[in-house]
Amino acid sequence: MTSTTSPDSQFRTAVVPAAGLGTRFLPATKTVPKELLPVVDTPGIELIAEEATEAGAGRLAIVTSERKVGVMAHFSEDQVLEDTLSDRGKDVLLHKVQRAPGLIEVVDVRQDEPLGLGHAVAQVESVLGDEEQAVAVLLPDDLVLPFGILGRMSQVRAERGGSVLCAFEVSPEEVSSYGVFEVTDTDDPAVKQVRGMVEKPAAEDAPSNLAAAGRYVLDRAIFDALRRIEPGAGGELQLTDAIDLLINEGHPVHVVVHDGTRHDLGNPGGYIKACVDFALDNPAYADELREWLGGRLDH
Repeated sequence: MTSTTSPDSQFRTAVVPAAGLGTRFLPATKTVPKELLPVVDTPGIELIAEEATEAGAGRLAIVTSERKVGVMAHFSEDQVLEDTLSDRGKDVLLHKVQRAPGLIEVVDVRQDEPLGLGHAVAQVESVLGDEEQAVAVLLPDDLVLPFGILGRMSQVRAERGGSVLCAFEVSPEEVSSYGVFEVTDTDDPAVKQVRGMVEKPAAEDAPSNLAAAGRYVLDRAIFDALRRIEPGAGGELQLTDAIDLLINEGHPVHVVVHDGTRHDLGNPGGYIKACVDFALDNPAYADELREWLGGRLDH
């Protein structure tokens, strides 16, 4: 596949860290990577690839481990399966099977040791072209809807430079579960300049009600920052520490406040909500599911 990039996009490569063990989904993820668990009938990693493509990415760099080779296999053609579906006239299923391999160029980047999100992102520098001055990072646990926020973040980088992150508003009861941004206003109410970030603060200590979602458009300077930060607990390199270093050195960092929905595909509760949400939006399932849910909730 020939890699192309939207002329409006600030990045060519979108990074998906997918080397984790998926412990919150055990025992299901003992043999099946959590990124391949289906949201209705489409694996989460394919939805992430679709989002990156719509935002103008020309290539998806999936950071994997030796145990996660199945994630890459999803983007490979299966000629035997395709020929069988074609011979049987299963055109709808054939189209679904062909969709992932045709979405975007995919490259496998290995992370040999689980040394944190920052370490995973750092591995991608070796596959970037010299002309690539920014990368997108999409955490596969976060399904951010509707698609489009990444394109908006790219636009903000074009206007303001630096790095751009995604944020969403949470209640005071929820702030202790997230990384929370310290921000100041800009001339756009949906865009804030980041002054710092606090991991999982108590409600009374939270600098704002804006929590981090798993979407980043990062200036290439992030790789130099990752080389200069100190590892934290467990020897892990944290991406937020590298972003904090850039902020302290005067690098512009902004957040775009997302007014849509976020589902956490990394835990069973969030995954179930995502499946129900997608099914209710699908004409093939919506009416029957809505009727069944109504009856089920009445009991």
